[in-house]
Amino acid sequence: MSFHRNAKLGLAGRYALVCAVEGGMTLRAAAVAFRVSPATAHRWWHRWLEAGGESRRSLSCLFDRSSRPHRSPRQLAPALERGICACRRKTGWGPRLVAGATGFAHSTVWKVLKRAGISRPPKLAREAANSYEWPCPGDLLHMDTSRYARFLRPGHRVTGDRSQSRRGRSVRLISGCIAPSLTWTTR
Repeated sequence: MSFHRNAKLGLAGRYALVCAVEGGMTLRAAAVAFRVSPATAHRWWHRWLEAGGESRRSLSCLFDRSSRPHRSPRQLAPALERGICACRRKTGWGPRLVAGATGFAHSTVWKVLKRAGISRPPKLAREAANSYEWPCPGDLLHMDTSRYARFLRPGHRVTGDRSQSRRGRSVRLISGCIAPSLTWTTR
């Protein structure tokens, strides 16, 4: 059983409220004691009174009810829904193409396909990952390689001379990269 996120009372709290009212407390006093509105206390008390013996024993009368309507008069007839589903299964088309073929709005077609469980193609089963084990650590050698930049002459880190850093060269940049034609001048 899941509760909506703003529920003040869980199943135990609802049962305690009902027991308090059965014990002689008024609905208004029970609502104040359990920090809920009088309408909420009234709702749970009357659901408890309307319930039969079995639903009282299992406390199923104190569960949340679905908010789905009992009937949907504007929903398509089952025969029309079967026709939409048959078109989808036969052609494999999406809701817009099926809507064009059947004459219904694509939103209606999508809802019908969603209810039937065929709005999306089934997911393909993934093959197992290619894993391997070695009996001892270190039996498998893993080496990462990367390409390093090519330098035409060493920089100040190697030579220790920072005075020659930008003075004697002209560099042409092309889209953020150094062009292959570098010219160096010395003084």
